[in-house]
Amino acid sequence: MTSNSDEIAQGERFEFGNNWRNFLSVLDDKRIELAVQSLQKALGRDSLASVRMLDAGCGSGLFSLAARRLGATVHSFDYDPQSVACARELRQRYFPNDPDWQIEAGSVLDEAYLGGLGQFDIVYSWGVLHHTGSMYRAFGNVLQCVAENGRLFISIYNDQGGESRRWRAIKKFYCGLPSMLRLPFAAAVMAPKEIISFVGCLLTLRPGRYWERWHSYGRQRGMSRWHDHVDWLGGYPFEVARPEEVIHFFQNHQLRLTHLKTVGGGLGCNEFIFQSEPASAAMTSDRRGRVAA
Repeated sequence: MTSNSDEIAQGERFEFGNNWRNFLSVLDDKRIELAVQSLQKALGRDSLASVRMLDAGCGSGLFSLAARRLGATVHSFDYDPQSVACARELRQRYFPNDPDWQIEAGSVLDEAYLGGLGQFDIVYSWGVLHHTGSMYRAFGNVLQCVAENGRLFISIYNDQGGESRRWRAIKKFYCGLPSMLRLPFAAAVMAPKEIISFVGCLLTLRPGRYWERWHSYGRQRGMSRWHDHVDWLGGYPFEVARPEEVIHFFQNHQLRLTHLKTVGGGLGCNEFIFQSEPASAAMTSDRRGRVAA
């Protein structure tokens, strides 16, 4: 079985954890508060006291931290060792020696591992399951972690047909580049869009608006525009799905859609929140780890 480092060395996986390590250098209290607010808005509640949350693929650990600040008991895991280290660094900064925030290495493709975690009121997996190399298998595996009446929060790249296939090729090419060439390649790919944006602001006699867009990006979930761009460009493995395909899968496994935010057929992630319906033991057993044909 190949490891995360093996896949990176073979150009088959982006260094997600390294990108998140760089992101921590710009993470501040303002960004953390924005992440807290976005989580409150998405879940429709001001507090997560007495709530157990699983952060499946925790990345930088920012949203585990946000959930912990809201009072949740949090279990974080990630496949990338550097991401695990990032989350542990945030815990050390803000919740040292906290028994209510557990962090470890793990994979959403490991059904036995997930089965040993128990069930959670909230299973949060933002922008993760489409980077596993086996997205529908990951869908099936995380189901067993959602408690009865619990919620599953995921975001999945939108299927744009040929455009998505083009981006998949670009991402694979990026991951196969020598490290010294990745930064200039990322800048080159980003430049045309940024130039168009800047020229548009100039033509409307509002050049300052361009810089405001850069600085205001962090208001979206507390993230960083540059680090999100690198994550998007290099994010491989890369799978996509139409909203109706995701909805159909989870509805067939006794989860009800309670929130949907799409990118309107464009580039980016569609956002879903599902709620587990009360079910018989037989239904619960049928739901665990099984993938629709």
